[in-house]
This record gives sequence, C-alpha cells and structure tokens, in this order.
Amino acid sequence: MLVTITTRGEAAPDLSHLLHKHPGRAQSFDLSVGTAHVFYPADTTTTCTAALLLEVDAIALARSKRYGADAQALSRYVNDRPYASTSMLALAIGQVFRSAMGGRSTSRPERAAAPMDLELALTSVPSEVDEHGTGLATRLFAPLGWTVEETRPPLDETRPEWGDAATVGLRLQGQVRLADALRQLTVLLPVLDDAKHYWVGDDEVGMLLRRGEGWLAEHPLRELITTRSLAHQRGLVDDATSRLLGVDAGLDAGVADGGRIDAGAEDGVRRATEPGGTATVDASPLIDDLHTETPLYHRRAEAVLAALADVQARTVADVGCGEGALLRHLFADRSFTTVIGTDVAPRELARAERRLRLDDVSDEQRARVRLLQSSVTYSDDRIAGLDAVVLMEVVEHVDPARLSALEASVFQAARPGAVVLTTPNAEHNVRYEHLAAGRFRHPDHRFEWTRAEFRAWAQAAGDRHGYTVEFRPVGEDDPEVGPPTQLALFRRTTTTRSTSPTGGTDA
Repeated sequence: MLVTITTRGEAAPDLSHLLHKHPGRAQSFDLSVGTAHVFYPADTTTTCTAALLLEVDAIALARSKRYGADAQALSRYVNDRPYASTSMLALAIGQVFRSAMGGRSTSRPERAAAPMDLELALTSVPSEVDEHGTGLATRLFAPLGWTVEETRPPLDETRPEWGDAATVGLRLQGQVRLADALRQLTVLLPVLDDAKHYWVGDDEVGMLLRRGEGWLAEHPLRELITTRSLAHQRGLVDDATSRLLGVDAGLDAGVADGGRIDAGAEDGVRRATEPGGTATVDASPLIDDLHTETPLYHRRAEAVLAALADVQARTVADVGCGEGALLRHLFADRSFTTVIGTDVAPRELARAERRLRLDDVSDEQRARVRLLQSSVTYSDDRIAGLDAVVLMEVVEHVDPARLSALEASVFQAARPGAVVLTTPNAEHNVRYEHLAAGRFRHPDHRFEWTRAEFRAWAQAAGDRHGYTVEFRPVGEDDPEVGPPTQLALFRRTTTTRSTSPTGGTDA
C-alpha cells in the first residue's frame, strides 16, 4: 500500500517540517500490521513528495487470532489485506504522521495552520460504483473540496470479459490544511471498504469526532461514514450522531439528558473483509450491549451516578475526566454543587469545556465547575476534602509501580468522604470472542485485574486509609466469569490518620 503527499511552489520546502520526517533519510516504523516506510521521492525547492509505504506482514496476519477466528478458513490466507489501501493504511497514517495530524509545527506554525496546495495519490483503493457510475471515493472526498480522479483498471488485461477491478488508483488535489487532509484519510479509507481490521469500541466515537471536526457534521454521507466507521454498532452511531449535531439537551435545564458516555474501549467488535469484499460483523452473543439501547459505557456511568447518590455526594471530582463524558452528567444534575474535572492533558480539558458548553451557561452555573490539569499520581490540594472522588476506568492506565502513588494522592492526600472506582474485569475478556487471548481491552491499559486481584487491592487500600469497601457488578453479571466491569465504592470511616502504602501516616 502506498500513499504519496505532494506540494509544489513556495510550500514545498515546508512539507517535511509539517510531517516531522527528515527528507534526507528513509525511516521505518514497526506497526501491529507490518512495517511502514517513509521516504521522499522528490525534494526540491519547487516540488516535495513524501511517501508512506506499508509493507503488510501477511504471514503474521494469517497466524494471528486477532485477524480471524477460524484458523482453517481460506480467507485467513487469501485476501487483499497486503495490497488494498484500507484501514491498515489508515492505521499507519495515524501512527506515523501523528504529530502532523495535530496541526502544529514549531518551525513552520503559519504553514501548519493554513491550507496549502496538496496532491495525494493512493494505490488500489476500494471504491464501489453507485447507480450513476460514480465511485464512492469521489462521493466521499469531493464534498470536502478535493478534485478527485479515480482510475479503474481492468481486473485482468488479458481477460476483458472479467470487467473492471473493484479498486481504483486515487488522486486528490485541493487547497487543504495538511492536518485536515491526513485526518480525512484516516476516517474515510476504512469507510471505502467498510472494514476495520482492529478492535472497534466506544473510544472510536471520540476519535471519529476529533478527526471529523469541522467537516463530518455537514458531510452529505455523514450517516454512511459514521455507520461504517463504527462497525455498524447502532449505539455508537447514535452517540456519534447526537454529538455531531449538538443534541445535548438538558445541560442548561439541569436535567440529565440520558446521552451515552464514551469512556473506555471494550464494548466493540471488529469487522473483517472476507473473500469477494463482503464485510461481516463478528459479535459474541454475550456482548449484549451491541443489541440493546444501554451499552456498557452507559451502564458504567449509571452505576457511578448511583453510587454517588448512595453516599449523598454534593461535591465531586472526576479524576482522569478526559473529554468530559461523565462530567456532563454531573453538571446536568444541580444537586452536585461542586463539579471538578481533572486530567493530565490540557487538550482533553479543552474538549471537556466545549462539551459542557460553559460559554453558554449562566455565571452561577459556570461557578459550579472547575477543570484542572492534574495527575492522579500526584497530590493536589485543589481536590482535597470533597464528598467524593471518581476514578472511572482510570486505574488500569497507571503503571503498577505507580499504584502506591495513586493510592496516596486519592485516599491519603485528597481524602474524600467516598471514592468510586471502576475498572475492567479481566476474567470477562474471554466473552469478547475477537479479543485475542492475553490482550488487554485497550492498548493503553497497563494491566487488567481479575475480580480477586481487584478485591485484594481495594480491600488493602481501604484498610490502610480507613475506608470500608463495597463491590458492585456493572453490566451483565456472567455466572462463570463475572461482569465486564467491576466497581468498588469506598466509604470513609475515620477522619484522623491513615497509613500510606509506603508505611507513613497522614494527619
């Protein structure tokens, strides 16, 4: 798979700066699907072309359970994955050009912020033809301002009776900001063949919205894009659509809107392309969230809110709040007089602020909310003494060696009246049929606890700091492997000194 990015004129010398890849040397990057190579076929003062070549390891894919459940299936060995520009190329673009997709450049900030004359060329791109003879690639990219050229070769030049190939050579030309062009590619390439060769979960909603910011909401094929991008999972599609269109009723009125929460990454299935280009959905019948109006991430939020109600919390901090998925529910309920969201990433806090629409609410409502840059492993006096602290799907993102620091910052320094903590149940992973054995539900997870491991850690932390612990299931409580998510509700029983996990005490 090959994609080239070309710019001409005065912008040519700036392309390598924007891509953060030196034109004087070829670079290779090991990815989960193979090896990506970046090089510059042309680099002059008037023309610069950067190329990304993805060399897919077909043998490794055939042997991997991640890319097919049936080891005997012919499709494991005979498919277009090494050749067609699909989600694997989108994955490579997103990883290799991640900095460029951020739209920032310290050496060329003005160029990074402005549209530039770009030409993108891709080989072997799936593009189904509609009843008017127009390829899907044209219908997807033309509304974004691109001039689109599709070149469809015969399937076999020696067999004209076989007709044309299902894939095209694709050339896009336009005045587009480089970051926007890369984001559009990563969103639309998987849409073209209706397949994603990796785990599709509720974290994909946030990624889709970030990469589709500024164009997806108004795209004439928005429904097709969101449906295919989210593997035809109705709950995820509805969530993305409501957020794209700003359907977030009830925030100003203080009434919970019943919207979905997009924290976590385990409620998904992978779509795989089988011979003939037919996309199939692989779903375990035990993943009931795919067939109900209450997906797991919504149940998780409901369980957290119920726990907060049980302890009659009025002042709450959502530690590791991300883009504000839970915060919007806390803010919508006026019984919470103080709502604090903390996250280590300023960009996530900015998204949370936009999501809460703080610029549109009254000063009185705005005063209830504080968004703070902070880390869960460092003590922060700004969240000390609250009624409750929430860590929803946060602890598993912390290195095990730093768990003692998390414990000290939350239970010892902040010392709230209650702590609500949720985390995946590792035992339940076997119910996700296409989650390979030994793999975590999200690539950023540092560990995942079994029920026994979680109970042992939580009970020990509670004993050390003067908290009782109640454990609650979240989601369907499977009689063999337990619920998909486990929740611990810590209630403080003492107001004096607590023992730190490293042996000290706290007054």
